Amino acid sequence: MTTPAHTVLERIRCVLANTSHPGNIGSAARALRTMGLRRLVLVAPQAFPHPQASALAAGAQDLLEHAQVSAQLAPALADCHLVLGATARHRGVGLVELDPRSAAQRALTAAAAGQQVALLFGNEQSGLSNDEIKHCHAAIVIPTDAGYGSLNLAQAVQVVAWELREAWLAQAEAAPAAEARDPPADSAQMAAFFAHLQRMLDAIDFHKGRSPEVIMQRMHRLFLRAAPDQRELRILHGILADAERMARLAAGDNAQAAPRAPD
Repeated sequence: MTTPAHTVLERIRCVLANTSHPGNIGSAARALRTMGLRRLVLVAPQAFPHPQASALAAGAQDLLEHAQVSAQLAPALADCHLVLGATARHRGVGLVELDPRSAAQRALTAAAAGQQVALLFGNEQSGLSNDEIKHCHAAIVIPTDAGYGSLNLAQAVQVVAWELREAWLAQAEAAPAAEARDPPADSAQMAAFFAHLQRMLDAIDFHKGRSPEVIMQRMHRLFLRAAPDQRELRILHGILADAERMARLAAGDNAQAAPRAPD
């Protein structure tokens, strides 16, 4: 028995971060609605609700009415297991790059397995910031012409949404993906793990003059690529907790072994 289209597609949300022009929100809603996607999340939009958004939605007003609006990105992604960020910039931290077709396949596979998926789009002028891209498991890169790669936000949403629709239609008769034995870690759980990892590295004085920000950025890339499930994350937390405990014991031993200051 195949998973109903609405069930799989409802697990995929489009997240627009820091959108400058309300008309682009309406046009993006229209692009999503025509491809059967109904979940729209807006993070810190500069103007919403707005008449321009409603006008350009052209019949997709229901997406605007039910759009989730969040002041910050992290809460909008907290329950997501897979985050794919659309970006035109190449990154130097090993972020996997997918074309829209490959990204659609990955998103549908995750959604069919019961995972929550986010397609993240940045500001019209600057795209996704480094702080926003660090939440992503992979990047979606649309192969535009090298001489003119300026793609409107709603157009980019339409390209990705169309590939999702095509991939869904191609897989409609295929057997559904098997449910994972252990649920994958969601974005909030990964954020808690990264905070624990940062505390442990500080406890063992790992950095020793090196940049903590660069190291943690690389750790984000490493563990998001690995995509641990919840059981694996509990094991990692246990390892970190033991490392912290040993650091405390070592600090206590060093304090006891320190020579006493003369009277």
